[in-house]
Amino acid sequence: VISGGSSGIGEAAAIRIADAGGKALIVARDEEKLAEVRRTITDRGGYAKTYSCDITDYAANDKLARDILKEFGAVDILINNAGRSIRRSINLSYDRFHDFERTIQLNYFACVRLTMNLLPAMTARKSGHIVNISSIGVLTNAPRFSAYVSSKAALESFARCAAAEFHDEGVHFTIINMPLVRTPMIAPTRIYDEMPTIITPDEAA
Repeated sequence: VISGGSSGIGEAAAIRIADAGGKALIVARDEEKLAEVRRTITDRGGYAKTYSCDITDYAANDKLARDILKEFGAVDILINNAGRSIRRSINLSYDRFHDFERTIQLNYFACVRLTMNLLPAMTARKSGHIVNISSIGVLTNAPRFSAYVSSKAALESFARCAAAEFHDEGVHFTIINMPLVRTPMIAPTRIYDEMPTIITPDEAA
């Protein structure tokens, strides 16, 4: 299961997973973009199923997990890739507390909700892997990204605690501190257009 799978890292990862013979279950909000990714994968001979879902809607998040488990029984790997980034300094955010709320809603709460929805089936069969796509910003304390970095730091802390709790259950957690990737998420920050160190979605995948 790959959240945020209709573009960027999620799309590239879904294609690679399907190319390798995996069943890519792709979650995102945009049905048209999901359909495009599904066509790309099936045209290459792979398996893809798509789910249009806003995972910040807890009822929809819960239904998504129920539907997946009903059809497939369990999930081998969950990739928490869906994310929202905001680049704004704190002194320009005094009247924008909603930036912090919206960011943590998707980057932390929604990912934790989906993880907890799928964990029981993983522990029941003593096998599973949760991959959390985080940011190099958590390691570098990037200025102007306090809302984004703090939400990713929260997800990392959850994963480290969960890794200790579920190790004996055969369920493992991975954190990827991704460098800047040239995706639609960073497109509004024009300064990144001239930066040569940004990797491609394929390299990230």
